[in-house]
Amino acid sequence: MYYVSTRNKEDRRTAAEAIAQGLAVDGGLMTPEVFPKLSHNALDTMRDMSYQQRAVYVMNSYLDDFTASELSAYADKAYGGEKFDVKEVAPVRAVDENTYCLELWHGPTCAFKDMALQMLPHLLSASLVKNQEEKTVCILVATSGDTGKAALEGFKDVDKTRILVFYPKDGVSAIQELQMNTQEGDNVGVCSVAGNFDDAQTGVKRLFSDEVLREKLAGRGFFLSSANSINWGRVLPQIVYYISAYCDLLREGRIQKGERINVCVPTGNFGNILAAYYAREMGVPIGRLICASNSNNVLTDFLCTGVYDRNRTFYNTMSPSMDILISSNLERLLFSLSNHDDAEVRGYMEELARSGRYEVSPAIKGRLEKLFAAGFCDDAQTQKVIGRMWQEHRYLIDPHTAVAFDVLDQYRRDTGDTTPTVVVSTASPFKFCDSVLGALGVSELAAGTAILDQLSQQTGAATPGRPLACPEGQDGPLWPERHQRAHGGPGAGDAALNGSLRNRGHPPLPDLQ
Repeated sequence: MYYVSTRNKEDRRTAAEAIAQGLAVDGGLMTPEVFPKLSHNALDTMRDMSYQQRAVYVMNSYLDDFTASELSAYADKAYGGEKFDVKEVAPVRAVDENTYCLELWHGPTCAFKDMALQMLPHLLSASLVKNQEEKTVCILVATSGDTGKAALEGFKDVDKTRILVFYPKDGVSAIQELQMNTQEGDNVGVCSVAGNFDDAQTGVKRLFSDEVLREKLAGRGFFLSSANSINWGRVLPQIVYYISAYCDLLREGRIQKGERINVCVPTGNFGNILAAYYAREMGVPIGRLICASNSNNVLTDFLCTGVYDRNRTFYNTMSPSMDILISSNLERLLFSLSNHDDAEVRGYMEELARSGRYEVSPAIKGRLEKLFAAGFCDDAQTQKVIGRMWQEHRYLIDPHTAVAFDVLDQYRRDTGDTTPTVVVSTASPFKFCDSVLGALGVSELAAGTAILDQLSQQTGAATPGRPLACPEGQDGPLWPERHQRAHGGPGAGDAALNGSLRNRGHPPLPDLQ
């Protein structure tokens, strides 16, 4: 199977090349030429498999240049008991008779990004070997909160890699910021940005498209790649958990083979719900794809009108991982819905860069209406949903998951559709203790990481089995030092990384200006 750029389908790459490269040289996103279809018996076959086995089964159909034994070894390492605190890896919890919650936060950083970012380092490292790549890969990551820590954790001390994470200074939760700035590893760097996630993401993508920079890096023995969902190696493992969720519902007798389910996904960059769309394309009986946004509702408006317009007020919300106005992975959906018309997609992206908006063709708009539903939820309603879910179901959820539950309620009221629905839960509520405690009526909040124990004592819910922030025995001194070192302000990413590398005995990278 080959992968092509969404902006130039003549740019064809093997899986290993696409994963190592991250982003196409023209700024497009590498996407499979065709999507494999599940066989008639595939879901039955996977029903009684472990999550690791399902991951191998699915990914094997996309990765021609990887063997099943290689993928099996990666899956065991990525999703084993040392990394995930439940055997199921991505358990499906019943909320009521036709609502289920897919919990994707049982990994080392307590966020759904672990599902992909525990696998990606294995895929990337193997890709470098398969490509006979001798240069060191410099991984640049823009994060709205969860990707940063998950990427840092996944790539720490991985051979022939360096990683630098950019995050919006005032656009992540306190726990998310603490997680990133206390990250262990000799090859990691963190830099806050005076701006929002879109500023960070736009800056990173600009670096990828800079030919002069690529030449400078190559001359120093480096090349750039990404751990964001612009990298196909991030999206592919996400397809797995939708297929796995359907198989779990089959195994538990919650649905019958062939019965349709809906999926409701809180999303900002569109990668998570895109993976659900790809699972549907492979043959999983998914009906409606319900896209849930917070007050930054650019995706809601787009899916309802066919007009994408980022020229609007940006809001910092209590669901910060969705505080995004430029949804990069939407480009992959446009490529699919346009029947791989790279010129059409390129035109939309050029118009977005030029004016901040574009309007899709009537044909694409019609396909969107058949596939997707969308809604949004503001902070006040998000808090109400957290409180209601606890009071009515004794189910503790984070703000992102609350947004999804509220949008699902909106959808069901508007349509009367009672199809069994899987709501995607993207983060542990303990990553957003202040918001969750506030929703439960607690006004006096504990300081620092003591707030984790406060939430546990308030609800009886166990804190995650792994530390959410500081490494064991290093709660305190490590945080201020890294915090101060990392906060260089706008344009300071190269300096932050070089300072981090020098402090650890590594040669600095070339000037990234």
